Amino acid sequence: MKFVITITVRMKSTRLPKKVLLPLKGKRYLDHMIERLKLAKRTSEIVLCTSPLEEDDVLIDVAKENGIKYYRGHIDDVMLRIYNAAKKFGADVIVSTTGDNAFTDPIIMDEMIEFFEKNNADYSFCKDLPIGIQSYIVKLSTMKDAIERKDTNNTEIWGEYLNRPALYRVFQYEVKDHLYNHPEWRLTLDYPEDFELFKKIFDELYKEGEIFSFKEIMLLLKNKPEIIKINQEKEQSKPPPLILKK
Repeated sequence: MKFVITITVRMKSTRLPKKVLLPLKGKRYLDHMIERLKLAKRTSEIVLCTSPLEEDDVLIDVAKENGIKYYRGHIDDVMLRIYNAAKKFGADVIVSTTGDNAFTDPIIMDEMIEFFEKNNADYSFCKDLPIGIQSYIVKLSTMKDAIERKDTNNTEIWGEYLNRPALYRVFQYEVKDHLYNHPEWRLTLDYPEDFELFKKIFDELYKEGEIFSFKEIMLLLKNKPEIIKINQEKEQSKPPPLILKK
């Protein structure tokens, strides 16, 4: 099976404008994410998924400069955009990430892909890791079925349309190592406080020409808990109710 990473990203953020282009150690935030994802061994392509709007043209430049594929699709229907991007590049399975998550871990991604294959899953996810680390993994055919069942174009948060064990083979990847088991932590970029946290982590760990590991991040946060407190008051957006065809 061909596993394709999709990075869903737009320039529409109001809480932290142009957040994925913010400078971090001489690069853009999104550049660091792409560099990290290139370390995944079980995937065939990385595809940046954005919209046809002029404001998102700059993201195509980022994709080209980093030597990855890109796709421009539906402005609001993220599920459809991801599906069409993955289909265009011959995916059998989508490994979904978003541009907010520069620390998405390629090692855990590979482990989740192995878990996905072992269980012949339609959809896999993980709730044990910090927000911003895990990926959703879904068969292209399953994503197509879920798209046909929904009755809305507002799918920016879409995981629950796949997390339906009555319809699909759904498997939750569980993290055994207590070092990594911190779902209450935010390692994603939505607020200025999130960026302050990222800058602090990079100040502590970044070395030019190297990519520090997720394990190094978690050891740092364990040993210096004041860092993770920088954004602890910020809450993750809650998924809206499912809107399904009758």
